[in-house]
Amino acid sequence: MSDDKTTHFGYRNVDSKEKAGLVAGVFHSVAGKYDLMNDLMSGGVHRLWKRFTIELSGVRRGNRVLDIAGGTGDLAAKFSRLVGPEGQVILADINSSMLEVGREKLTDHGVVGNIEYVQADAECLPFPDNHFDCITIAFGLRNVTDKDKALASMLRVLKPGGRLLILEFSKPVNPVVEKLYDRYSFDILPRMGQLVANDADSYRYLAESIRMHPDQDTLKGMMEGVGFAEVRYHNLTAGVVAVHRGIKP
Repeated sequence: MSDDKTTHFGYRNVDSKEKAGLVAGVFHSVAGKYDLMNDLMSGGVHRLWKRFTIELSGVRRGNRVLDIAGGTGDLAAKFSRLVGPEGQVILADINSSMLEVGREKLTDHGVVGNIEYVQADAECLPFPDNHFDCITIAFGLRNVTDKDKALASMLRVLKPGGRLLILEFSKPVNPVVEKLYDRYSFDILPRMGQLVANDADSYRYLAESIRMHPDQDTLKGMMEGVGFAEVRYHNLTAGVVAVHRGIKP
C-alpha cells in the first residue's frame, strides 16, 4: 500500500505528484503503435473483451455515455452507433497523444456528429452531477493515482440508475494460467514492445502496473466503498481480465 505522499509506478515507489507525468510519458511513447500492440499482445482477444463490456452496458438510443481513458476509441466508436443522433458519447483521456490518435482514427472511420473529445483527469471529471447514463473505463483505472477519488468522481457524474463498467486486467483464477501469464508478461511482452514499438520499458511498466492493480474482490469493495450498488464482476480468460459493473443508487 502507498501513503498519501507516495504511490506505485509499476514496482517503483514514486511521489504521488509525479505519477501522472510518468504515466503520460509511457502513453506518449506508445500512442502511435497502441492498436497494433493491443492486437499482438492479446492475439486480438481484446476485441472480444470490449464487445462483452458493451453488451453488459445496456446502452441504447438517446443515452449519454462517457468513455474514460478512451484511448484510440474502440468503445466510443461502438457506443456512437448505439446511442444514435439523439445521444452523445464523450471520449475522455488524460493523455493528449492518445486523444489525438483516437480523434483521427474515429474521424477517418466516419464516426462523427454525436461524439466529443475531452482531455480530462479521471480524479476530477469536468462534467455536471448526474449527467451520464453510462461510464466505461477500459484498461485505464490501473494507471490512476488515486483510484478511490476517481471512482467517487465517476459516481458523481452518473445519473441515478446509471452504470459504471470497468474493464481491466486482473488476477488469474487458475494457477497454471497465472504462471504462464507471468512468463509472458515479463519475458515476452517487453521484447515485443522493443521490436514493434522500440520501447521495452513502457511495456515492462504495463506488466508491472497490472500486478499492482487491485484484484477482483478488492476492486469490488472499493466500488462499494464510494457508494456504488449491485456491484458484480465477470472474469474473462480465466481472470486475466475482469469486467466490474456497478449502479449509482
